[in-house]
Amino acid sequence: MRALKLGLVECERCCHIAESSPCSICRDESRDQSVICVVEAPLDVVAIERTGAYQGLYHVLHGAISPVEGILPQDLRIAQLIARLDREPIREVILATNPNLEGETTATYIVRQIGHRPVRVTRLARGLPMGGDLEYADEMTLVRALEGRSEVQ
Repeated sequence: MRALKLGLVECERCCHIAESSPCSICRDESRDQSVICVVEAPLDVVAIERTGAYQGLYHVLHGAISPVEGILPQDLRIAQLIARLDREPIREVILATNPNLEGETTATYIVRQIGHRPVRVTRLARGLPMGGDLEYADEMTLVRALEGRSEVQ
């Protein structure tokens, strides 16, 4: 376990946990470099990748806003996401935070931080159950959620 932990780093681009930085997903030139899927945890990346339905990039927040638990926006990788939007030619941000109070709060905060940047902001469709976590969703539910995402207003 110690050797495994020592061999992992946080990707400098997407904040995913990987063996090298940038990670293999960020280095993959066949992926759509103009779309970022924002998730709460590294296991959410694994869950979405299992579907084979998404070919863009990711941004891992490493949590969700939860004042009750003392997790504030500055504790997450939101500033890094906004910096990416200012630095990279991103045309769409897919908000794939968990469908619970913390996930919704985090998504709303991110929408406000994106502001008037020229980027389309979408949210996963409601095929995911309220109060559920992405890492426990089956592949078909995640595929439907990705396909049915909608514009955030």
